[in-house]
Amino acid sequence: MDNRITVGSSYEYEFSFNQEDVIKFAHASGDFNPIHLDEEYAKDSMFKRTIIHGFLGGSVFSKVFGTIFPGNGTIYLKQDLSFYKPMFTQKQYKATFEVTETDTTKNRAVVRTAILDDNNEIVIKGEALIKHPSIY
Repeated sequence: MDNRITVGSSYEYEFSFNQEDVIKFAHASGDFNPIHLDEEYAKDSMFKRTIIHGFLGGSVFSKVFGTIFPGNGTIYLKQDLSFYKPMFTQKQYKATFEVTETDTTKNRAVVRTAILDDNNEIVIKGEALIKHPSIY
């Protein structure tokens, strides 16, 4: 099997979060904004229910880079993110990854990242810079 990461390499990962994940993230980050934790408060918000922290949603990129694509040994150098829609617990999402550039002398890659909802609409979009020995 060829494990090289080259321009055009791509990966998809399906996932969801539950409210316990949101609570753990609030404790880890210190972000206790009630829009994420208090159903009564959230009912009066523009979203009408609690939403997932944006960076909890975006953390799936780190999980995939560090453990799956390209995997162990990945050094995460940079990530930009734009948030288009809220994310909710108990809803299925798909993270997509596409290598758009490589620097073979430094084993680096620019990767287009996105999270799509069940309607295939963009929820989060960005671009990452990673380093890994398989990039050549």
